[in-house]
Amino acid sequence: MLPTTDTIFALSSGAVPAGLAVVRVSGSEVQDVLRALVGEVPEPRQAVLRSIRTRNDLVIDTGLVLFFHAPHSFTGEDVAELHLHGGRAVVDALQRELACFPNLRAAAPGEFSRRAFENGKLDLIEVEGLADLIAAETEMQRRLAVEQSSGGLSTVYYGWANRLTRARALIEAELDFPDEEDVPGSVSDQVWADMVKLVDEIDIHLQQIEAGEIIRDGFKVVIAGKPNAGKSSLMNALAKRDVAIVTDIAGTTRDVLQVDLNLDGYLVKLYDTAGLRDTEEVVEREGIRRAECIIAEADLLIYLEDLSDGDTVGVFPDGAVRVGSKSDLPNLSSANYDLAISITNGAGLVELRALIVERLRMKVHPQSMAIPSRARHRDSLLETLRALRVSLYEPERGLDLRAEDLRVASDALGRVTGRVDVENLLDVIFGEFCIGK
Repeated sequence: MLPTTDTIFALSSGAVPAGLAVVRVSGSEVQDVLRALVGEVPEPRQAVLRSIRTRNDLVIDTGLVLFFHAPHSFTGEDVAELHLHGGRAVVDALQRELACFPNLRAAAPGEFSRRAFENGKLDLIEVEGLADLIAAETEMQRRLAVEQSSGGLSTVYYGWANRLTRARALIEAELDFPDEEDVPGSVSDQVWADMVKLVDEIDIHLQQIEAGEIIRDGFKVVIAGKPNAGKSSLMNALAKRDVAIVTDIAGTTRDVLQVDLNLDGYLVKLYDTAGLRDTEEVVEREGIRRAECIIAEADLLIYLEDLSDGDTVGVFPDGAVRVGSKSDLPNLSSANYDLAISITNGAGLVELRALIVERLRMKVHPQSMAIPSRARHRDSLLETLRALRVSLYEPERGLDLRAEDLRVASDALGRVTGRVDVENLLDVIFGEFCIGK
């Protein structure tokens, strides 16, 4: 593990060359670095234009310099930002100079955010949301990431954590201080009534995990069917570019091809697969095996058949959208299909896009963006839920063991945000009930 006492630096803007580059420095040596490079430490949060020089007084560049005094910075430490021209030689020269200072080193990946977490500036959900915001490619991904990086989802969990803390305090007060007049004679009814409500709230919240994962990771749409049904042509048409090779030779597609689409602000991951048929050819058979694996993971399966092929399946996989291709050819019936399309004249493609979005919205309809979106969130919340249900529905275990169940639930919930603080429990006990007065 890298030492956290070092002062770290890194290029925090995009890759060079660019119009502008921002180099960030964080740690206890920041003020000494600024004095050496620009001659002074600027007033906090005020941008100043300065010549940035080496310690041999050679000018590296002229740019804006900002200083953020601890703890009022992203990392909670002293932070400096040097805004320079985004030439590769300029940035390299500054980074070489910074590396020559004692106790300064290049930051490891994610180390600025790690320090922000360790110094209490961000919790784990906000850190994850920040990473997702940087990586966001669609409007819905951006909205989800903003909700998490700005603390909207954390606020929900902190509210639940406070209720659990108060419930534990009341139960443990009843166990440990039964004769104190400030402690109610029996708090069990109000505690367990609130825990029943909390179980319902967490359960409803967890039902949104699929929506969160789809928004963040994408809606998986798989195109499947027999060889030469037009699967690769359909993928190219929906992507509006040549992604897959299209030939008249059956079995051209041997592997799973994937392209990302942005439909109505949602990320849609579109997959083209090998044609499904019996074959002895080894490579094609492996392609079919991979096709079957991705079909099993699909959020939506588009099963494509050539309307001009007299040997159609007729029986479609459950839940699949049945699409007939080559509808531009004369005297073809599409009665058995949900939709008929033609890549040649574009017929049905607009309707197919609309159908994909409709099916997506059937699975993603959150009232709020304060929803879980990662397996880590789901696992910890499920553990919280299990412990709460044990405490509620196994009362014969005794009040002391049920209090322990609440502690397990509280710790599991705290792992979602990374804030597990038992000192809060003591504060509530002695603050609310005036014990020991």
